[in-house]
Amino acid sequence: MIGKSFQLRNYSKLLASVVAVILGMLVGLIVLMVTHPESGWDGFVTLLLGSQPYGGIKAVGNILYYATPIMLTGLGVAFSFQAGVFNIGGPGQFIIGAFAAVYTAIKWTFLPDFLRWIVPCLCALLAGALWAFIPGLIKAYFNVNVVISTIMMNYIGMYVVNYLTRLLIFDSTKGQSQSIPGAAQLPKIGLDKLFPGSSVHIGFVIAVFVAVVVHFLLNSTVFGYEIKACGMNPDACKYAGVKEKRNTISAIMISGGIIGLAGALLYLAATGKHIIVVDKLAVEGFNGIAVALLASSSPLGVIISAIFVGYITVGGQYMQRFGFVPEIVDIIIAVIIYFAAFVFLIQGYIEKFLLNLERKEAKE
Repeated sequence: MIGKSFQLRNYSKLLASVVAVILGMLVGLIVLMVTHPESGWDGFVTLLLGSQPYGGIKAVGNILYYATPIMLTGLGVAFSFQAGVFNIGGPGQFIIGAFAAVYTAIKWTFLPDFLRWIVPCLCALLAGALWAFIPGLIKAYFNVNVVISTIMMNYIGMYVVNYLTRLLIFDSTKGQSQSIPGAAQLPKIGLDKLFPGSSVHIGFVIAVFVAVVVHFLLNSTVFGYEIKACGMNPDACKYAGVKEKRNTISAIMISGGIIGLAGALLYLAATGKHIIVVDKLAVEGFNGIAVALLASSSPLGVIISAIFVGYITVGGQYMQRFGFVPEIVDIIIAVIIYFAAFVFLIQGYIEKFLLNLERKEAKE
């Protein structure tokens, strides 16, 4: 009979993610109690309740809205991690994709209405993939450290978008990009009726669909098997006849394309989001790393971890009722991200603990 410890060991990745979240939330509670001792616990409970009962069904829709872009950025990072490629270029790929989407949505007025948002999304996907191609190419053929190259591409992407925004689609009266025409905004597909008053749109459905497709690609195709095999042992794959250079470039391009699409789904929403010309990297790209780590690079796990981040983001907005500034939520999310970086370390301790229990069970 298989022991309970052995069964739990099969879920060590999930347990490690749960422990990381719990540790992050506990540190968040300490921060709340130190800054506002009289209302720290009430604020923490509000955070845990995810805005309920204050926000109602509207808050649920907004949770899905906030989860949409980081679900795709997390999915892109998770895909590259599966291939053993540490794509830290999410912010650059995200904003490049966002610019491609915003530019085509504003300028390509010759498109029929039903393509006014579809084509910008496809352009964003292509732009993100092409931006990721550069570090993928120099990694595959010149063995340049992909972490360093993708980080540098983040800053190049930020400045390129700032320049092109001022040059092509700048609204000088507001200091930001021009507004997205109504025909190019993402449709609600009835979600505004299901979650009245919220900002959720078709982007959430697209993000979940992409996650399912990536899960199938990685687990049910030869290409996916080669991608994961190269991530585990590229040298063995090379001698087995697998084209590891092609897989490296393909993996990071797919990763960048997914992240670029995330930029489109954020800036094409009917919430009035604009590209602002500032020297600041897109935080969604970095949040995607935490989402991927919490999900242990599982495409389906990314859906859950992204919704969780959206959950506490919306819950944190209602903490202002107790005198907390909005930045306190960013601090708590940052702490959870910090612990997310230790997921694999925590997983090792959990597996070691469960292995000892298994041995003890076997002796008994």
